[in-house]
Order: sequence, then C-alpha cells, then structure tokens
Amino acid sequence: MNRKIRMGMVGGGRGAFIGGVHRIAAALDGQIELVCGAFSSDPERSKASGADLFLPAERCYANYEEMILAEKKLPLGDRMDFMVIVTPNHMHFPPAKMGLENGFHVLSDKPATFNLAEAKALAEIVKSSGCLYGITYNYTGYPLMKEARQMIEQGRIGKVRKVVAEYPQGWLATLLESTGQKQAAWRTDPKICGAAGCMGDIGTHAINLAEYVTGLHIKELAADLTIFVDGRQLEDDGNVLLRFNNGAKGVLHSSQISVGCENNLSLRVYGETGGIEWHQRDPNTMLVTSLDGPMQVYRTGLGYLGSAAAGATRTPAGHVEGYLEAFANIYKNFVNHIRAVATGATPDPLTTDYPTIEEGLAGMAFIEACVESAANNAAWTQLNYTPTPRRAYGDATVSIDRGGLA
Repeated sequence: MNRKIRMGMVGGGRGAFIGGVHRIAAALDGQIELVCGAFSSDPERSKASGADLFLPAERCYANYEEMILAEKKLPLGDRMDFMVIVTPNHMHFPPAKMGLENGFHVLSDKPATFNLAEAKALAEIVKSSGCLYGITYNYTGYPLMKEARQMIEQGRIGKVRKVVAEYPQGWLATLLESTGQKQAAWRTDPKICGAAGCMGDIGTHAINLAEYVTGLHIKELAADLTIFVDGRQLEDDGNVLLRFNNGAKGVLHSSQISVGCENNLSLRVYGETGGIEWHQRDPNTMLVTSLDGPMQVYRTGLGYLGSAAAGATRTPAGHVEGYLEAFANIYKNFVNHIRAVATGATPDPLTTDYPTIEEGLAGMAFIEACVESAANNAAWTQLNYTPTPRRAYGDATVSIDRGGLA
C-alpha cells in the first residue's frame, strides 16, 4: 500500500488543546494524512475548524455520525482509514462504537470510555468488528520506557517487588474552573469527566506506565481521595496503595493541587537484583541500579540500548525525545499495524506496541476501584476486570486477518 494512511478526527477544533497535539504527533513521521473531521459539537464551529486546517468543505462534517456514514460511502481509495477521537471523556464511547461497527479502525484519547460498563461493551465491539483499536496512553512511547520494559522482560532486575509511581501537578490548586477556563471546567465536571477527577485524568497515566513497564497488573488497591479546593466536585488529590498480581506492592501519588509541580510524572521499579528510576521532566535519562555494581545512567539514542528503544528513537543522542515524539510513537505503531493488516502481513511485536482496548479496560477498572475504595474509607478493593497477558517483545505470534484498504 504505497500511500499515506488517511485519518478522520472527532473533536479537536478551535480552542481545543489535545486536538493540536494529536495532529502534530500524527504528522511527525509523514505516514498519516488528515482528510476529514467532525471537529466540534457545533456544526458551524466544526466546519470553521476544518477550514483552518485547509480541508475541503465537503469533508468537514457537522457531527461524527455524518462523518462516519459519508466516509463509508466513499471509494476505498478515498475514504478515511481510521478515526481518532479527541473529545472530552463522555463522548469517547459513542463515536468509537459507531466507527468500529462501520468498519473503521479507531484511535482514542484516554480514557477509553466514560465508565467501566462502557469499556467492557467496547471491548466486545472491538472483538466482533475485526478492526484495530488503540488508546493514547502516550508516556509508553518514550524510548527509555520501552528500554525499561525490555530490561524487565529479560530479567535484568529480577522479579519485581516494589513499584512507586507519581504524577503531581499544581494547576488546579485554586478553583480555576469557576473562571471559565475550558480545560479546568470539563475535567472537574462529573457529567463530562466521569467518576474521578485527578485520578482519572493523570493517575491513570501513571498506573498505565507502571503496568506497561513491569508487565504486571494491579489486583487490588486501597485509595484515599480528597477534594482540597472548596466548591470542586471531583477529587484533586489521591494516594493509593497497590497490590500486583505477582505479589509486588506499590504506591501511587497523584495530585493536581501540588503547587509548583508541572507534569512531574515519575516511575521507580525495584526488583530482586536491581531497579530503574525515570522522570518525565528529563525523559532522555534513566537510572539503573544493581546489587553488585555502581548505578548506571542510561541515555536515549545510544547504541547500548535495546531494539525497542532504538525503534522509538528519531534523533541522535543529546537531542531530546520528548512529549510529542512519544505521542508520535503511538501513532507510528498504530498505522504500521494498519498497513500490516491491509496487506495481510503478520506484524512483529514492536509494530503492535501501542496501548489497546486492554489498557482501556485496565484504566477504567482502576478508576472505578479507586472511587469505590475511597467511598469505603480506603478499603482494599479488587479491580473488576480480567486482564489478558500481554505479548513480550520476543513473541512474534501476532496475526490479525482483515483487509479492506486500497
């Protein structure tokens, strides 16, 4: 298939933050072309947003329903190949469901859905549709997080015993939503954001990264969630104890009232023979410790890193592989998987290394368990889903039988 993969966008119009991030990430490797969109729930705003992006007027739709049905009628050589969903949380499930049911691959911003029931329904739709579904837990795209995952798979720090994940921010230390600030308003509204605030918005990112790197799944948790800012409807701070499926223990601290903190995501993993430490504010550096040697400093872009990190690196050592590049790695792997499916090829595990509906389910189960635990005075609460064991990088048994692109 000697052409770019065609993308349609739901949401992400004028004034939206994350839509622009997705468009930059999608364009970074020159493999994807934005061909259409339903960019706003306001039809006129949607069309104006499409015009801003120099799209043909007839491909700027009033709503996602119109887009999906109109694109489906176009010849295979003209229609969108996949759709990306960049709306607020309450509008993730409806377009994903309709897109999949009409034969389009779907890539969605996180979380997958508004609640766990929707996530479970979506998982069944993904399975029956035969289409690909991805979710942009973008921090898994950093080269050194892929290196950490590969190291742990290879047993280089021994059996994992302890996981410490943190994601503090300070931007909601005041009642910012009362000022009309759009991003604050919807993220603190339970009718739009869902049952959790801080824990759903950024806590899920930290937990997803921890599970991605370690290969473990959270079995149960004890969550203490707090609303510190008077007048706020959803929690703005949380502390969670974690128990993993292999017996490891963990701690998550997630906050949006930590004054002075930006996006201070960090991860520490300790095994029987070594450990890793990584901070998102310095993403090109990872510390690696061991029982019988000095601490080592791993850096992105150098030849001693494994195949997973090398495949996610675009620039020479010393040039920062940052947030947008990590985001772009999700897009790159997702569309490479689309290409493999379209040509009947069997993709290798590096190609399929992007978050899927499994990670979407895990995120929603985590949110629901946190809210339930906090409502019961931080009681230990099991996650209400059954995880599927993930493929290791060395496992090349991936096969999806679906064609349809021209």
